[in-house]
Amino acid sequence: MAKTLVVEPGETPTRIPFLRGILTHSLQESGLPFEEAYALASEVRDELSERPEITTAELRETVLRHIARYGPSVVQRYQHPPALTGTILIRDGEGHTRQFSRQEHRRLLESSGLSYEESTAVTAALFGHMMKKGLSEIQSGHLGFLTYRYLRVALGRQKAQRYLVLVNFRRREQPIVLMIGGASGTGKSAIATEVAHRLDIARTQSTDLLREVMRMMIPERLLPVLHRSSYDAWRGLAGKPGDADALLIEGYQAQADLLSVPCEAVIRRSLDEGASVILEGVHIQNALIEKVPGESGAIVIPIMLAVLNPQQLRRRFMGRGRQMDQRRAERYLDNFGSIWRLQAHLLSEADRGQIPIIVNHDRQQVIQDIMTVIVSALMERLSADPSEVFT
Repeated sequence: MAKTLVVEPGETPTRIPFLRGILTHSLQESGLPFEEAYALASEVRDELSERPEITTAELRETVLRHIARYGPSVVQRYQHPPALTGTILIRDGEGHTRQFSRQEHRRLLESSGLSYEESTAVTAALFGHMMKKGLSEIQSGHLGFLTYRYLRVALGRQKAQRYLVLVNFRRREQPIVLMIGGASGTGKSAIATEVAHRLDIARTQSTDLLREVMRMMIPERLLPVLHRSSYDAWRGLAGKPGDADALLIEGYQAQADLLSVPCEAVIRRSLDEGASVILEGVHIQNALIEKVPGESGAIVIPIMLAVLNPQQLRRRFMGRGRQMDQRRAERYLDNFGSIWRLQAHLLSEADRGQIPIIVNHDRQQVIQDIMTVIVSALMERLSADPSEVFT
């Protein structure tokens, strides 16, 4: 079934996908029970299934036609929904309380791989349900179970299970080693920071920083390849013969091999302490993944970021010039050809090693894609049952 697009009016019309969950929440605010609201939203979705696009005004007219059978009061509340405000406290198993935050709840759902629209709809529906029940306090386990139940009904068993596994992971002590690779300019550092926040991982490490530490310890005359950037490390190979591409890859590989030692040390130290860690940088490669000790029980998740449009990658470097030393940004642009060829090598190696490649063209989408990969990896290793997770 085609995804009907809803066109928002305005000076610059925007297109968003029609989501049954959002409509279900609106119908609940109109006074319909969840089951009836969900069934009615399904009717509207089925009616619009053959339409590639519909305006918000047309969608509203369609919904009004369907809910007319519930009487004028429901129609009135749909046209003029009441504002829901209030405070709900969440009490954890140790008796501590905190205020329910719709933003935090939505971000948790997004972390399980849901889209922003799906997460917003479920959070709003759940909050509305609790307010209409007159709840001022709820146990954290009960809140988690309600969320799981809403996801199963509104979005299906698979997405509910993804949420369940993520919650189970956050309450366990089994560490993960997340490796985010990619060429210069693909957004590794920013993405690693966001993912660390979503997974409550305190440790992140950049391979660039490790390289800088090694440079302070080892003079250039001893290891010239270490004192170059990844895309021109070949200049430190002491005049070795070969074509440009072969030298580019050989120089990068020589530098990556040197960095594998401190990278392995960071991983082992984290796992010795039972902590998860995110390692990001251009030096992430297949051989490094194999260095994670199997006896640690860690879940290893490698990811390769890519920017497949050369103009977009150039714009990223030009944008960096406004945020960092202009000379550094110009150096990236001057060596763009080498960076582009190095990315081709990294993507080829990632494909050979069956490492997921995620294209970074939109920040919100790339985070969702990465969280989907992470939760999928967790699902392969962690089982979860609602009665055990939400106790």
